[in-house]
Amino acid sequence: MGDYDSEDILKDFYMPDYILGHGSEKVRDLSHVPACPVIVFINSKSGGQRGGDLIITYRTLLNKKQVFDLVETAPEEVLQQLYENIENLKEDGDPLASEIQKRLKLIVAGGDGTANWLLGVVSDLKLSPPPPVATVPLGTGNNLPFSFGWGKKNPGIDRQSVMSFLNQVKTAKEMKIDGWYLVMRMRALKEGSYDPIAPSGQTKSLNAFRQDGFHTFRGRFWNYFSMGMDAQVSYAFHSDRKLHPEKFKNQLVNQSNYLKLGCTQGWFCTSCFHPSSRNIAQLANVRIMRRQGQWEDLYVPRSIRSIVCLNLPSFSGGLDPWGTPDPKKSLERDLTPPYVDDGLIEIVGFRDAWHGLILLLPKGHGTRLAQTNAVRFEFRKGAADHTSMRIDGEPWKQPLPVDDGSVTVEISHAGQVKMLATPFCRSKSIHEPSSSGS
Repeated sequence: MGDYDSEDILKDFYMPDYILGHGSEKVRDLSHVPACPVIVFINSKSGGQRGGDLIITYRTLLNKKQVFDLVETAPEEVLQQLYENIENLKEDGDPLASEIQKRLKLIVAGGDGTANWLLGVVSDLKLSPPPPVATVPLGTGNNLPFSFGWGKKNPGIDRQSVMSFLNQVKTAKEMKIDGWYLVMRMRALKEGSYDPIAPSGQTKSLNAFRQDGFHTFRGRFWNYFSMGMDAQVSYAFHSDRKLHPEKFKNQLVNQSNYLKLGCTQGWFCTSCFHPSSRNIAQLANVRIMRRQGQWEDLYVPRSIRSIVCLNLPSFSGGLDPWGTPDPKKSLERDLTPPYVDDGLIEIVGFRDAWHGLILLLPKGHGTRLAQTNAVRFEFRKGAADHTSMRIDGEPWKQPLPVDDGSVTVEISHAGQVKMLATPFCRSKSIHEPSSSGS
């Protein structure tokens, strides 16, 4: 592809300075309207050194003022300023501003936690119209990008690879997905701290506040919430990476280290390495909301040591824990196909890592426990002094007061956002049941 052709193609993604709030020169004609104007957010700390290199490539190809490093810039500030500027320009009669607002798309490059962060910002700002989001797989698991056809492997950082990705964004289809609130409540005790402990020291996944004598922690996820041994291994992995970043320079090494930690943490032999209190049934009573709007106890086998509340068909690096239930069993248990925009979440349990490896088989799946629009975990008093949790790849250690039986975690629907999906999308929409790729 020649330089002239490249420059011509890149015009479709380019954002002028004045639209971004820089400079005063305005365009009054529509001789060229970008077909796919983008704002690019990249976590420079993701993917070893690849995040920083990717920023350089994008800034070389596009207006460098439309490419942001999330380590340095908060996305909510960028988007708020952009939309305010566009509204002002529209009031001033600028025709390009209106067209860019209609066609705007966002690109986020990072791990699943980075994507979760940006999707939360887009949802909170209630942008109109809400821009759809494309995810670049720059983490270790990359479950969010994989769910929508963007792949699992860290992308190329050269000019040609980035241009190829941009062209995919241009032709990608929009798909809505459900978001889910997670609210954890416990009594505000006079002594001791029971704040979530993240590998970095402070979790970005949860916001804390105090109300009516209770500590409340609120987060949101788009793919999954998990609790138990799998989250414990994830916490160990992130903690090790924080202490020894030089050991985690590429995706393959990261995945190898993850597997080793799974072994050393005893996830492959939980019955030998961990007491029975590690199973979910002894840790908490699990309740689900039935379609009639009533809470009902959910039976969780005592062998289950990890529980996953799943919205997308990708977990632990692209595996699908729910799978495709037999039609007869689905009818017997009143199960529906796992759509990503149906207001329902799937609950799956695992005994150990060997159970998880079943997912590698063609019809492999975890223990299907339920489908519901709300979940509540009521922790049993004195069952454990802590547990491990994670949402969308971001783990934390959760201290539990041993003399308090009021601790709850509740999951409920949190609206929808728009994603961009390629023809290789694995997710299914209730509006297009056959929408997933092969």
